Amino acid sequence: MPAPALVWFREDLRLADNPALHAAVATGKPMVLLFIHDEASPDLRPLGGASRWWLDKSLTAFAAQIAAAGGQLTLRAGACAEILQTVIAETGADSVFWNRRYQKAERDLDGALMETLKAGGVRVSSFNGRLLNEPWQIETGAGGHYKVFTPYWRAVKAQYHAPDALPAPASLAGPHIASDTLSDWALHPTRPDWADGLDATWTPGEAGALDRLSAFLDGPVNAYAEARNRPDIDTGTSRLSPHLRFGEIGPAQVWRAVRHGVESGRIGEAGAMTFLSEIGWREFSYSLLFHNPDLASENYNPDFRHMPWRSDRVAYRAWCRGETGYPIVDAGMRQLWQTGFMHNRVRMIVASFLTKHLLLPWQMGEDWFWDTLVDADPAANPASWQWTAGSGADAAPYFRVFNPIIQGRKFDATGAYVRRWCPELAGLPDKYLHAPWEADAMTRRAANVSLGTTYPEPLVDHPTARQRALDAYATLKDRRNAA
Repeated sequence: MPAPALVWFREDLRLADNPALHAAVATGKPMVLLFIHDEASPDLRPLGGASRWWLDKSLTAFAAQIAAAGGQLTLRAGACAEILQTVIAETGADSVFWNRRYQKAERDLDGALMETLKAGGVRVSSFNGRLLNEPWQIETGAGGHYKVFTPYWRAVKAQYHAPDALPAPASLAGPHIASDTLSDWALHPTRPDWADGLDATWTPGEAGALDRLSAFLDGPVNAYAEARNRPDIDTGTSRLSPHLRFGEIGPAQVWRAVRHGVESGRIGEAGAMTFLSEIGWREFSYSLLFHNPDLASENYNPDFRHMPWRSDRVAYRAWCRGETGYPIVDAGMRQLWQTGFMHNRVRMIVASFLTKHLLLPWQMGEDWFWDTLVDADPAANPASWQWTAGSGADAAPYFRVFNPIIQGRKFDATGAYVRRWCPELAGLPDKYLHAPWEADAMTRRAANVSLGTTYPEPLVDHPTARQRALDAYATLKDRRNAA
């Protein structure tokens, strides 16, 4: 038997349109298909709980696909460098294929591995299977990277041409070697098992991703420009983000499908481009991460090192639990805990509340989202948090403090979203649903709402908290002017 080709899967758990897998299969060699669960290599950020749940289900689906094509997905846990060398020795593989990663720790690890393997006579080939463009490909006229989204997205639209689609391989036959079982990794939560809501909400895997895309492009995308701001409409967004996060579908596949829908007349241009701009924000976030490796921990805008953030563990815990006393905020945080997901409009509202109403560091919110989101993305999560906090690239201006009452009334006008996730408020009239304290005692009594008992009093007064935030942000401006 000829020496096999080894494909190392990471954030690309799909068979179709997978450049590394396609190139390996094209060699005609037997296939060794490997996934490494690495919690041993230094500097790699461990997955959060919700992402671990997703990985468990995604790998289950992926292994079944591979088995149906006559192959085996080999699972090993440990430091990547050691595991990869061990599997090469076990199988005699003379070539390794992978799709690139973009966090600095992963890039450094992959670069060192490539040098070591090549020195040992093993051919290594890497590909772009995660982004439309590599982070270094889209440059300004001066040759630098973009720091503002709109011109970045304009450049992408002008330059990007999707490559031809790559079919899923018909056969993945190769040697079967010792493999861990997924249960060995204990990715699914126990004691307690808090994942019932995730189980009921999601279908991880390549088939689930393609079904999501198809369902969204079969009508809802045409209303996307408006519906994306409505958390009460489940079909208002594609909910492809976790599938993209784990590479069960690639952005090029999304791009092709959307453009084909436009060209066939099935999808309107407005909805299509608004939707693709969200893929663009993901791309922009990866460009920021590539050029700012500490994006998840350090302020993009160094002025924010002097931001007078508060320390308040009680308020933070109330925010995490959805007990702030502001219904749209609490609904979002409860949706997150139950389903591992939060509507994008509500993400902005709850992030603004944490960083501005509570004046708590954005890193605390980013860390909570990292643990609880099934789509916790290493680039988009910190980039979006910094955008809302005001410390990021092309950030929301410091004086933009979302009013959670107005936001709730505007984007959840019928109260369906709040009533779903805060059922203790369901009996309140729409007029008071987003500000229960404004209802008179008789109205609250009739709705079985007792502030401080059945539903929390507001943690902060909105006008007071807003002014406190503005005063805090003003100290940065004063410091800058003094310098």
